[in-house]
Amino acid sequence: MAGVYVIGLTGGIASGKSTVARRLVEHGAVHIDADHLARVVVEPGTDALARIRATFGDEVLNADGSLNRAALGSRVFCDPASLAQLNAIVHPAVRALANELIRDAEQADPDAVVVYDVPLLVEAAVDHPFDLIVVAHADEETRTRRMVDLRGMDETDAARRIGSQASDADRLAVANVVIDTDGTLAHTLQQVDALYERVRAALDR
Repeated sequence: MAGVYVIGLTGGIASGKSTVARRLVEHGAVHIDADHLARVVVEPGTDALARIRATFGDEVLNADGSLNRAALGSRVFCDPASLAQLNAIVHPAVRALANELIRDAEQADPDAVVVYDVPLLVEAAVDHPFDLIVVAHADEETRTRRMVDLRGMDETDAARRIGSQASDADRLAVANVVIDTDGTLAHTLQQVDALYERVRAALDR
């Protein structure tokens, strides 16, 4: 998509990804949140929800016709085949909506910078044509401490959540830019500021 510069932003749980995204938005970037889109595409009346119902049955719906996430999650959590079926429904719908939002951003500003926030970029093998992939990175000890101190999790649950995601090595392998969020907030923001300056310079060439 000529003109628009699309940053794919990812990172493990409690890696500081939201802080990076917020700073980019403060600089003027358009934020697209894949988690939010994944909720939007399965709202009542959507094709994706109809397909989920046809695939998994009425028991994954609430009485009002909305998706019962807990019921669906229990169906797919330990069943790779069912999870693959669900992903085959949801992921294309999310990508189509993301493309629509990127086109909207381009129409509003042909030189827009879009930050597409995709927590599971590696796990879901998202193959969007990003101009740059940015990984927010903090070591496992730091992320565990954040989950315990800031989110009230116990250490066992925090470790389980980290273990269920892609490894640091897998994420870093796809990175064009790594934002080190292990240090102070000021250090993280300095790196994001430098990243934005680099992107604007590329667009202004």
